[in-house]
Amino acid sequence: MSAIAAVDTALWDLKAKAAGMPLYQLLGGACRTGVRVYGHANGQTVEETIAEARRYREMGYTAIRLQSGVPGLASTYGVSRDKMFYEPADGALPSENVWSTPKYLASAPNLFAAARAALGWDVDLLHDTHHRLTPIEAARLGKDLEPYRLFWLEDTVAADNPASFRLIRQHTTTPLAVGEVFNSIWDCKQLIEEQLIDYIRSTVVHAGGISHLRRIATLADLYNVKTGCHGATDLSPVCMAAALHFNLSIPNFGLQEYMRHTAETDAVFPHSYTFDAGFLHPGNEPGLGVDIDETLAARYPYQRAYLPVNRLEDGTMANW
Repeated sequence: MSAIAAVDTALWDLKAKAAGMPLYQLLGGACRTGVRVYGHANGQTVEETIAEARRYREMGYTAIRLQSGVPGLASTYGVSRDKMFYEPADGALPSENVWSTPKYLASAPNLFAAARAALGWDVDLLHDTHHRLTPIEAARLGKDLEPYRLFWLEDTVAADNPASFRLIRQHTTTPLAVGEVFNSIWDCKQLIEEQLIDYIRSTVVHAGGISHLRRIATLADLYNVKTGCHGATDLSPVCMAAALHFNLSIPNFGLQEYMRHTAETDAVFPHSYTFDAGFLHPGNEPGLGVDIDETLAARYPYQRAYLPVNRLEDGTMANW
């Protein structure tokens, strides 16, 4: 599906360039003036995370994902060394993190209590659990976080069993988001039809391109499920531009993840999309509005990088 996505996205780009219009116009026009995005605030401690969240708010973000280290654990996936250019793939061979669900469940509500005290209620807050929990653990976390009114709680459990979300739904009103690794409409069909999620996070690059992602969004719209497309740094500015045109054109857009690329990446992929006051706009250049400088790209040969692996405190391999 990623191969199909590459061809599909390129064809949409060519078609819009031939028509002499930005892609969102070819998709039916803009439903909104811009695409609201969220940033990633993280730190080893709650205090560090809140400080980062304040920095994102000062940059104009109105939605911020919060991730913090867990007391008693030496390292935690989702907490990065470089705060602005967060990249979790950190080594030529996978590094190891130790994980404890009880320690995490005891600490996560404290993060959001501190965040609401520091940031107030004008900023939407998000959190990602990275598939680490069982359904009843996810239900407990969702219930514990209800007082802090999260915009969404992401990837609570592995999504290959939709029934897990049915159990979570029975116990909490915290909105649920999932789908960044989904490949097709069939991965999310039951979750959407049974309204077991609130945000579908499928991406242009994983889910067959703009054409197939539009099918997912259309199905989701029938059941009041909104989009929340994944936007990690390993998705290039080409993918980000495609997501922005897609987001601008659909009625049930929710929120777009925006993990900023480095200046070097932006130079290799010159683009017309811009950030202002918490929103991205794809620009009005014909097509996607993004190009690639192949000569400049050649200066940056591929370097292998793996995501970390997780072990429980007794050494058992666990979901990262």
